[in-house]
Amino acid sequence: MTGFGGADFTDFGEFAEDGFDGGFDGGFDDEETLNPVREPGERDLETTLRPKDLREFVGQPKVREQLELVLHGAMRRGAPPDHVLLSGPPGLGKTSLAMIIAAELGASLRITSGPALERAGDLAAMLSNLVEGDVLFIDEIHRMARPAEEMLYLAMEDFRVDVVVGKGPGATSIPLDIAPFTLVGATTRSGALTGPLRDRFGFTGHMEFYTPEELDLIVRRSAVILGVDLREEGAVEIAGRSRGTPRIANRLLRRVRDFAEVRADGAVTLEVARAALAVYDVDELGLDRLDRAVLGALVRSFGGGPVGVSTLAVAVGEEPTTVEEVCEPYLVRAGMLARTPRGRVATALAWQHLGLEPPDHAPGLLEG
Repeated sequence: MTGFGGADFTDFGEFAEDGFDGGFDGGFDDEETLNPVREPGERDLETTLRPKDLREFVGQPKVREQLELVLHGAMRRGAPPDHVLLSGPPGLGKTSLAMIIAAELGASLRITSGPALERAGDLAAMLSNLVEGDVLFIDEIHRMARPAEEMLYLAMEDFRVDVVVGKGPGATSIPLDIAPFTLVGATTRSGALTGPLRDRFGFTGHMEFYTPEELDLIVRRSAVILGVDLREEGAVEIAGRSRGTPRIANRLLRRVRDFAEVRADGAVTLEVARAALAVYDVDELGLDRLDRAVLGALVRSFGGGPVGVSTLAVAVGEEPTTVEEVCEPYLVRAGMLARTPRGRVATALAWQHLGLEPPDHAPGLLEG
């Protein structure tokens, strides 16, 4: 399939992406609206909102500058750039940057995911189909099976793989040369990468959460593409409740658009944005129903903690991984929840956000 900038995109398997998205996802679930992981149905439509090159990419100024130097330096030398590792929470634009890398190089982009590479043979077949200069994007690369990862070491360094034919004493290793390529790996858990794999990347870019000003620009750009009548105050309101994540900002824009078209005149003003986000249960700090349920259980049922994440998950009727991966990162970043060796603890800000008086032992309580 052909993508922007003359790059060809080939999808070798299902992958969970991070970056810009757009379009109607076919339904609404208030517990999923602020989940930074892509929802089913978003993948095809989100391509419309992706930036086409580094100049269009909003935010991540340090990563953009470093990546520009890596790419343009390689193009001047006429050689493939170093392998690139992009790390950071979901929804910040790692897949968008992978597509931009291919577009900037004028190369084809081959897409797969770590969980799809269960056997070394899966990776060998993919690598053998690459042509010189291709960009191979592996999303969630930390989830690759170990045999495939070990094969990737040699491919990244020497552009060669050893294919084992046969079994037992009669097995034979056949070396297979592959075309020089650039690997772009994306991970939401850089700490889960093995040292040998991490060391083979020539450039590592860590994606940071976006500022409200950057999200405001993203929401405005998306509104133009989607044909949404978005007013200045409405854009600021949506950006401020998007948890620093472009995917969430674009998702909220679509939900507010639906509200504006059904219950208003179609224009997304400050009043319309606030009313819509109230319907979708997203408060002024970007917390949704599940976030408030976690804080409420922690405060009301466990006196502010400390309490283990498994116990907390049972109290709100969710899986521990959902609480730990969806709710906690933002609650910690917002200063409402603290992780301690003994468990999770609600801060004074969490008590106050729930309209309760924080106890003397609450972390973050100012004395006097």
